[in-house]
Amino acid sequence: MNYLSLSLTEIHQALVSKEVTPLELTKQALALIRADKNNAFEYVLEKEALHLAEQLSNEEPEDDNIFWGVPFTIKDNFSTKGIPTCASSKLLEGYVPVFSSEVYQKLLNAKAVLIAKTTLDELAMGGTGSSGHKGKTFNPWDKSQTRMMGGSSCGSAASCASGIVPFSIGSDTGDSVRKPASYGGLVGFKPTWGLISRFGLFPFAPSLDTVAYFTRNVIDSAHLLNLLAGHDKKDMTSAKEKKIDYVKNIDKKPPFILGIIEEIYSEISDTGIRNAFENSLEELKKKGLIIKRFSLDSRIAKAIYPTYYIISSAEATSNNANLDGIKFGMHLMGDSYEEMLYKVRTTGFSNRIKRRFVIGGLSLLEENQQEIYLRALRSRRVIVNALNDILKQCDAIYLLASPTIAKPFGEDVPTKSFDRDANIAENYLAMGNLGGYPSLTLPLGFKNGMPFGVNLTGAIFKDATVLQIAKIVEDVTGLKNLLPEK
Repeated sequence: MNYLSLSLTEIHQALVSKEVTPLELTKQALALIRADKNNAFEYVLEKEALHLAEQLSNEEPEDDNIFWGVPFTIKDNFSTKGIPTCASSKLLEGYVPVFSSEVYQKLLNAKAVLIAKTTLDELAMGGTGSSGHKGKTFNPWDKSQTRMMGGSSCGSAASCASGIVPFSIGSDTGDSVRKPASYGGLVGFKPTWGLISRFGLFPFAPSLDTVAYFTRNVIDSAHLLNLLAGHDKKDMTSAKEKKIDYVKNIDKKPPFILGIIEEIYSEISDTGIRNAFENSLEELKKKGLIIKRFSLDSRIAKAIYPTYYIISSAEATSNNANLDGIKFGMHLMGDSYEEMLYKVRTTGFSNRIKRRFVIGGLSLLEENQQEIYLRALRSRRVIVNALNDILKQCDAIYLLASPTIAKPFGEDVPTKSFDRDANIAENYLAMGNLGGYPSLTLPLGFKNGMPFGVNLTGAIFKDATVLQIAKIVEDVTGLKNLLPEK
């Protein structure tokens, strides 16, 4: 039996009843990795995983610990002590952290079994899953291997979507977990910024970066938040919110108010996807949910993507200034520091990363700050204020997570087209990062055999509400624990 296709609760029951052992479960996961063709893994920890799983198999199962003995994967931009971590960048090949991220440490303490580090767009900057040093990560739902998984958390998404693990840890700076979740038939949750410690997560844009994760159902997502949420004194941005039980409260009943932003929804042109969305609204009304439609100034809607892009590029340029080939990673000789730095960064970074750093550097130049960077910060405040006004009138914003199913490689929207209306529906999920909101994508339907999802975004620290509504949506659609046919 393929136990890894089950929910966390079902896997836990099988482990506690000794129907299966952690070692058997880990061997099953490693066998699936060996057979996998989706290029989802940076580093497979076969020896380490088997050793830990064997130890756990000699212990008594922990009835009250749902993560005991369960295999998982983690995006390769989380520090894992003693385990190579390169963030899919050629420049960082061979880097081995001397400490572990808080998220990884919590999972270790819960006796979950890490089986692999997963691929990503280089340094988590990208949305296609194709810019990492190992090349494209493929979508398990597409047997032709022409469609993207999405990014940047492509490997984490693919490892969960293909049934290798029941959950996987990623990071989300613009939509890096929520968009791949839509493309992969997964639940992708980006909790409130600061709710989960970022200690040990390679920084991309710290004011936007959020630890996020994939599961195959909503209750599993709530279990993960129970484990991972909590204040961490090692992270100065970690929130001091009171700990709550997200699983215990997940079955709260309506009324809930869902908000639809017309200026975003109107940009969805696919009739089949729109029909699925409209049908879900009718079914949710029958369950007692109230639907409200809101208007957002089209200039604000159109500003979400460029505002995100400028701020994230500026922060990335500053945060990655230490990648100079001296302290760690690639090292190339030169006659001067400047020459060595030029060689390392020219050789070690992809064109996508260089472009990001050029844009970020230009926006931070003293003569450009007022017109570019500071203007983007003011724009962020305008966007967040407008969204806060909407969220005061509803429990969550409810919109399609993507205007399409997973795109073929090569069809990603280029950055130069900032002014395209298509960017509104394609990239609006970045509003969740600009405002620090909890934002969750879950499956809504299929088109041509490929899944697509819907997104819920709530007010900050209303993570429990988002999960409660997501559970209702999941019950209405019946789409959970999805796996592609082998």
